Amino acid sequence: MSKILLVRHGITILHTGDRFWGRTDIALSNAGIRQAGQLRERLGGEKINAIYSSTLSRARSTAEIIASGHDAEVTPCDELCECNFGYIEGLTFEEIKRQYPALAQELVEGRAVKFPGGENIEQLNRRVKSFLKRLAGHGPQETILVVSHGGPIRLMISGLMGIGMEHWTQLRIDRASLSIVDTYPELNVLSLLNDTSHLKS
Repeated sequence: MSKILLVRHGITILHTGDRFWGRTDIALSNAGIRQAGQLRERLGGEKINAIYSSTLSRARSTAEIIASGHDAEVTPCDELCECNFGYIEGLTFEEIKRQYPALAQELVEGRAVKFPGGENIEQLNRRVKSFLKRLAGHGPQETILVVSHGGPIRLMISGLMGIGMEHWTQLRIDRASLSIVDTYPELNVLSLLNDTSHLKS
């Protein structure tokens, strides 16, 4: 069995409402830095063999703070970056409903959305699948930490669990949350989803 720890980055300096921030490179806020420290404490008892992170600073900083408690370097991966949301970068869902009603409906229905001026979900899913192939090179007893964003983590869980990507919007992945997938030769087991208990202290 190998264990995959999936962490979403902490709160950023532009955390005002639930906005669609994709490829915009935003730094962690002081609260986000504190959350990353709480994640480091939460994962202090894990023997982490490898750490992968999105190249965007909010994820990379989260990964580096966690890594400071472990003997492992952070490997940056473009495949783990959030979706390029194009023209809707920075908008809330209510703003999207007003400006792009057809797109809002597609999001609700979980369709293979194409974001105007950006990526589509199938392109993001191909990136995620490419990254998951990289994980196959790790040994069966290793623990791998992956620090990324809401979209890629939802699709990674969907891919690892054999869930159709049309259900990706039905998985809740909060900032600074921890999800765990245990992988076996026969099947994968989702043993923890969107846990934020480490933030409550």
